[in-house]
Amino acid sequence: MLRMALIFHLFIGSTLAGIGVIAALVSGYDTLVPILIAALIGFVVSFPVTWLVAKAVYENG
Repeated sequence: MLRMALIFHLFIGSTLAGIGVIAALVSGYDTLVPILIAALIGFVVSFPVTWLVAKAVYENG
């Protein structure tokens, strides 16, 4: 399951980090620090999301 979670994390992590960056840019924060913080928050949030997705796929597959 760990290998599958790592593969899922590639996609989920980049998606949530991208959503964070877009949200920061739409909110008017267009300097480096807010964009990096938004990307880091999206990346950190993706760990539990990845775990839940991998667990659900592993149990149902």
